[in-house]
Amino acid sequence: MSTQQRCDLAVIGAGIQGLTLVLHLLKKRPQWYKRIAVFEPKGRWLAQWSAQFAAQEIPHLRSPAVHHPHPDPFALRRFAEGRPDELFPPYDLPGTKLFEDFCQWAIADFALDQLLIPEAVIDLKPPTPRQKQFQLTLGNGQQWQARRVVLATNRTERQIPPWVPHISTNYPADRLCHSEAVDLRSLSLKGEKVVIIGGGLSSGHLALGAMNRQAEVTLIARRSFQEKLFDADAGWLGPKYLKGFYAETDWQKRHQMILQARNGGSLTPAMMHQLRRAERQGKITLKPYCQIQAAHWQDNHWQLRCENGEMIKGDRLWFATGTRFTIAAEPLLKKVSEQYPQATVQGLPILDQYLRWQGCDLFLMGAPYKLVPLPVISPVRAWPQAIALCLL
Repeated sequence: MSTQQRCDLAVIGAGIQGLTLVLHLLKKRPQWYKRIAVFEPKGRWLAQWSAQFAAQEIPHLRSPAVHHPHPDPFALRRFAEGRPDELFPPYDLPGTKLFEDFCQWAIADFALDQLLIPEAVIDLKPPTPRQKQFQLTLGNGQQWQARRVVLATNRTERQIPPWVPHISTNYPADRLCHSEAVDLRSLSLKGEKVVIIGGGLSSGHLALGAMNRQAEVTLIARRSFQEKLFDADAGWLGPKYLKGFYAETDWQKRHQMILQARNGGSLTPAMMHQLRRAERQGKITLKPYCQIQAAHWQDNHWQLRCENGEMIKGDRLWFATGTRFTIAAEPLLKKVSEQYPQATVQGLPILDQYLRWQGCDLFLMGAPYKLVPLPVISPVRAWPQAIALCLL
């Protein structure tokens, strides 16, 4: 029989959000160090984040240097004093290596590796009238109890165009991929035709990565390519737009406000400049206002039919079409949902102002925040601060 261990706070997931929360908590309550356990199957902090940035060869972050996990908003700037070339214009965007080194410094400074349990949580049972604690089952069979749980896995469903399930011909698995499954480092693309569907920043990174490997790249978007510095207007960082968001009590309308604020994927001016230059050089073809209707794998390549009748050929087809969260995407919410049914909007749970599941002390970090009145484009600090207000 496996022994049962206990902690006051269980954090499931050691990504950016989990890291930010733990740093904020320990900065204010250093004595909580032995009360926190962090569960991460990869066994190290930021493993998924690092892998994704490396796979897409992302040179720097999109957010300015004040958006980072450390409680001190100026900590990254001080850390970067000897590395000014790794802060990119126009708003000192931290380079990927700089940001990762900074996070590892913060992890070491707070001795956070000691909090990691290198196992996956495969089952989560909520408290009941008889059992007041959450019950966690790990992949190795070990049992844990926790008074409070923060779910920071950010599991999502990949968004795939509706015509993909209707592809009638068999094709090699590596010739159709979501952007999350593409690792540029492992690919030799010289002379290949790569078709990328999507208008967000991931599509730009993949296009440049394929181009640098001497592929012939076609980048397709269903509308014009949107050029924006950030995911949403900077007014969402403060009261300019949040005032109306706070005042809106209709959850469906609140959801629409978030969608309108983000307005789909967008490319930064710097990325758009690189893509247009590559287009002038004949290395990349940009196709805005192009809706794919169907795809067919024939004679070892893709044939894509556009809404306007145009045919596009390619050897590889990549979808940079994003992901979405629903309760169904996170299996650890199944028993919680059964015990404490939650109202939802478009699959998103309606949480309280602390990002707490109503009825128990389960807190969600990641995509579910969308229905809560927090800054739309500053989640790295906003989510943990909201939860910390309740936990402290």
